[in-house]
Amino acid sequence: MRLISADKIKDAVSELCIEANIKLRPDVLSALKKAYRSEKKSRARDIISAIINNAQIAKRKSLAICQDTGYPAVFLEVGDGLCIKGDLRKAVNKGVEQGYKNGYLRSSIVPDPIKRGKPGYSPAIIHVEPVKGSRLKITVLPKGFGCENKTQLKMFNPTTNLKEIADFVVQAVNYAGPDACPPYVVGVGIGATADYACLLAKKALLRKLTVNGQRSTAKLERDLLKRINKLNIGPMGLGGKNTVLAVHINTHPTHISGLPVAVSISCHALRSAIRIL
Repeated sequence: MRLISADKIKDAVSELCIEANIKLRPDVLSALKKAYRSEKKSRARDIISAIINNAQIAKRKSLAICQDTGYPAVFLEVGDGLCIKGDLRKAVNKGVEQGYKNGYLRSSIVPDPIKRGKPGYSPAIIHVEPVKGSRLKITVLPKGFGCENKTQLKMFNPTTNLKEIADFVVQAVNYAGPDACPPYVVGVGIGATADYACLLAKKALLRKLTVNGQRSTAKLERDLLKRINKLNIGPMGLGGKNTVLAVHINTHPTHISGLPVAVSISCHALRSAIRIL
């Protein structure tokens, strides 16, 4: 049994919060550069160029890529051979608070969803998954709320066909329009339950844009990418062929009586960072 301290976890989360917010993922930056090369409309090319320059300046000057530094979701894969000395949840929340303060990142979390109140840095959204081994994998995803607000969930009948599911995904992006800062990355969760389908969709955003997903959904991902990019929403809604950079789909077994489908949209500033302890 391997031992790890809560303080070590806290410090790792703190560093990841800063890293995710100031350094755009290399795969996302590469996809943006590819979009720039493929784009035909001059206005769209100018927008993508500005997005790329913004990311490069943020990294060079250690500044937030976007003023909305998101609501941090922390994904923990905890090995069954790992023993954590201390309070895991407290360590994660302290790490988020420490990282956001040290990185001069915006406090955006209100203590009461109805009464609101003064924004702070915590609590984070924490997802814990037990896995084999003796390591701890920490992934921090600070997702901005301009795109989080465009999340869609639909409970389909079990007799629903693939075209109806695809139409729903396309409609979800069309509904988002320019409001969530395209070009987007679209995560789709199919199956399980309503709550878990939303989690599947968000976890799909963690996948590298250059890596293919499940074989059974690879064709659907390609087809959706083509269909959505024909919407002509374009970078920042100014038209163009690059409305989305990628579509990622996660699936999970579901109940015989239903078929949940969730869509989680990310803005062009898809930020996440990983540490393995």
